[in-house]
Order: sequence, then C-alpha cells, then structure tokens
Amino acid sequence: MPSGVLVFGEAVEGGGGLAPVTGELLGAAKSLGGPVTCVLLGAGVEGLAKECGALGADKVIVVDDEVLKDYQGDAYVHVGERICKEADPSVVLFGQTTIGRDMAPRLAARLGTAVAMDCVELSLDGEKLQASRSCYGGSARARYTINGTPQIATLRAKVYDPPERDDSRQAEVAKQSADVSADAIRTRIVSRRKEEVEGVRLEDAPVVVSGGRGLGGPEGFQPLEELAGILGGAVGATRAVCDMGWYPVAAQVGLTGKVVTPDLYIAVGISGASQHMAGISQVKNIVAINKDPEANIFQAARFGVVGDWKEVIPAFTEKVRELKAG
Repeated sequence: MPSGVLVFGEAVEGGGGLAPVTGELLGAAKSLGGPVTCVLLGAGVEGLAKECGALGADKVIVVDDEVLKDYQGDAYVHVGERICKEADPSVVLFGQTTIGRDMAPRLAARLGTAVAMDCVELSLDGEKLQASRSCYGGSARARYTINGTPQIATLRAKVYDPPERDDSRQAEVAKQSADVSADAIRTRIVSRRKEEVEGVRLEDAPVVVSGGRGLGGPEGFQPLEELAGILGGAVGATRAVCDMGWYPVAAQVGLTGKVVTPDLYIAVGISGASQHMAGISQVKNIVAINKDPEANIFQAARFGVVGDWKEVIPAFTEKVRELKAG
C-alpha cells in the first residue's frame, strides 16, 4: 500500500547548495505526516544529502550522474518514474519551478495519475490529499483531490516554511545510478543566455516595490529603485508597463509574469487588475499608493495612501533613510 511523501528537491544552479524550495517542500511534507523521502537528481548533488536530513528528510535518494547535469525531461522523467515505482509513495511533491512545471505532469502521465499544479495549501483527509489552488485571479481558492496514486502536487514558493534545521539529524542515504544513455535524450542545450540582475532576485526579495501605469512613464521607476535599494528589496512592474517598454519583462508580476511572496509589497500607481493581483495573492502586507480612492488595489491592501506618488514616495524614502541611519 502506498505510504509516505516523496519530495523532489532541487539544487541551486552552479553548485550553490540546496534551492530554498527544497526546504519548503520538506516543510510541507512533514505537515502531512508519515515518512519523508527526498530525491536529489543532478551532477554534484551527493554532498547535499546531509542538508536534506538536517531539514527533516528521513531518507534521501541521490542520483548523481553527469547525464543529469542539466535538466532534460527525457532523463529526469525516466529516473523519476523508476524511483516513484520503487518507493511507492502516497504523495509526490515538486516545487512550482521550471523543473516542477515540466516534470510533474509528464511523470503523472507516465504513472497513470494526475497532478495539482501551483498549490498554496496541502492537507490530508485520511489518505486523500486535499490540494488548494488559487482561482478567479487569486480572489478565491479551489480544493482538488486526486483519484490515482501517487497523488502529485507542485507547491508555490514560500507558502510553507522550511523545518527548523537540526544538523544532528541523519537521514538514510541511498545512492542510485541514472541508468540513462545520453543517446536517449532527444534535446540538447546548445547555449545559455543569463540575464544579469543587480541586487536581490524578484522572487527572493523580502520587499518588492512595484509600479504601474500611474507612474506616467519609465522615469517613474527611478524613485522606486532608490526606495527598493534602501529596503534591500527588488522592483516589480505590471504587465501594461512592461508591454509599453517602461520596464524589463523580467520584472513583470502577475498571472503571466512572476508570482511573488515578499514580506512587504508596495504597489505604486497600480489599479489592482485581477491579472496583477494573481501574482501577489499570497502577500500578507500590501501597501497601496494611488491617487484614485476607488482603485481596486485598496481592497487587498493592508495599508493604503490616497495621493500623488510623486509626493508620497520621496517623503517615504526620506523617512526610511532616516530610520535606517538612526
């Protein structure tokens, strides 16, 4: 009978340790109860097994092979299918990452089951996984169950906290070979282009200062960049702003952009269209600055300022600078 939770962890590209989403997945798995097994696929990932144990994994399956150096679905799905059949878990968890978005549905198809994508909450009702997802542009949540086994879900970043680290914990480590021929991989990565990002990545920033059409033009983002820099955060933008070329598309927040979950989200000149709100639906502290008192953003904001951002932002920035200096 299937039992336990199988987590597909991820490493930071370039050998920077475990990706934060791995700890969050382990936190979600521990909340469901039962034994937790973490799977690490890649090249040079063997040394991360101890870290998985410190974060709560009871067992770590390591497949450290050069053929898995870059994510290629043909190889990863093949290995993942084999591990799932051997481990026979009740639940399988992925992060809502580039890897998870591609691998989870392909794995579900191979195993004859289904997957709930981009979940914001997980629970068990007996042996049945209850997976909650945002719907209607983030204004409501829908709950899904899966009839097949294993029950697979991908988890949105930062909706679960990682377990408290305990370096004295030791997990059972099982090493496996990939058993995948390079000839079986139908695609090849021929080049990479890495976008240079100064400061904190938008997805990881504790504070995000975003601008919308209310800024009036691309020059309006300079004060926002200054404020974000003082707060140790990042700058975001609405789709309309990015479409007009005022700010890079990489900074777009929303349904067709990035989903962010900072501790503080400052929305400047943003009306609050459903497409944008879907990208910040899990943010608990939204500060809205808009001269239109009827703007939809105020309905979701914890704090609101009705006024001209050209007056509010400079004054706010100066006050933050004073507090930082003090």
